[in-house]
Amino acid sequence: MRPSDLRFLLAWLLPLLTLYSIAHAPAQAAFWTFAVWGGIALLDALLPGGKTSPAALAADNSRLAWFQWLLRLYVLLQLALITLGAYAAVQSDWPTVLGLAFSVGFITGSQGITFAHELGHSKSKLDRFCAWVLMSSVCYGHFMVEHYRGHHPRAATQEDPASARRGESLYRFLPRTLWGSLASGWQLEAQRIAQFKSTWLRSPLAWSTAAFLMLFVLPALYLPAQTAIKFIAFFALQSVVAFLLLEVVNYIEHYGLRRNSEGGRREAFGLNHAWNADHVLSNALLANQRHSDHHMHAWKPYPTLAALPGPQLPTGYAGCLMLAMLPPLWFALMHQRLDALSPGATAALWTP
Repeated sequence: MRPSDLRFLLAWLLPLLTLYSIAHAPAQAAFWTFAVWGGIALLDALLPGGKTSPAALAADNSRLAWFQWLLRLYVLLQLALITLGAYAAVQSDWPTVLGLAFSVGFITGSQGITFAHELGHSKSKLDRFCAWVLMSSVCYGHFMVEHYRGHHPRAATQEDPASARRGESLYRFLPRTLWGSLASGWQLEAQRIAQFKSTWLRSPLAWSTAAFLMLFVLPALYLPAQTAIKFIAFFALQSVVAFLLLEVVNYIEHYGLRRNSEGGRREAFGLNHAWNADHVLSNALLANQRHSDHHMHAWKPYPTLAALPGPQLPTGYAGCLMLAMLPPLWFALMHQRLDALSPGATAALWTP
């Protein structure tokens, strides 16, 4: 194993630090989460040599199973994180409840959903089950249908609710993608059930929805009122933080890029239809976000994704989350990059 392969162990660092923070200083958890977020953004921007991750592994590498177990075992970390966060929340005042929900949601969104996405692309039933568990824990099970059967075929087209249009601010994009992805996920599942003559009782989306709804119903029925209210508020808010982070990332990853879909036929997905960031730290924490290669070869395990010369984001994901929240600054940085993608533009224009 190459020393550089060990960087993916950093995927466990943030949830472990958050567990420690919640256990020892729950009232300060949100502060430390903001500090870590800002620190990652700064390191992405300033770390010498930090804008280029190590080369991809070969697809037949015998070590690939090791990388997959890093994500599978993370599921236990996320369940422990939500459980400990809820335990601390029901014993805390309301400002602390809100801070805990943000801290836990930041991890379940930035890493949990990212890892669920990777596991869901696997052909292994165990991996897909793990992905469903992670997405159910943030009340966003329809992602498991919409992303694979909706977003991937339609990415970077007008039909895709998860692809942002040029000039569309994050705050206009969010209502469109939240509703559009939800509706599309359920419609696609209904089509699958009809196509295979199945029933909703055999639908993982239906079971996922039932599972997380029970986490709202059972506390209301069996816990003291004040405890139940704080538990429900914590669980709901960490879910909202998590799936909003997902949708901000969706906004970033295809902003302004378009495939031709005139005449009902979509242009083949190419390297210029997704934004990329190859920063070492972010990619170690987020399972290698080499986005163009992922869309062009969706079944490739994350360590085998290649850094293609497609459009490059102005900084790593942590920094772009902040930039996207400031539309004038985001537009100024991104539109000059979009304009460079004119006919005849070369890949060299996108060298970080």
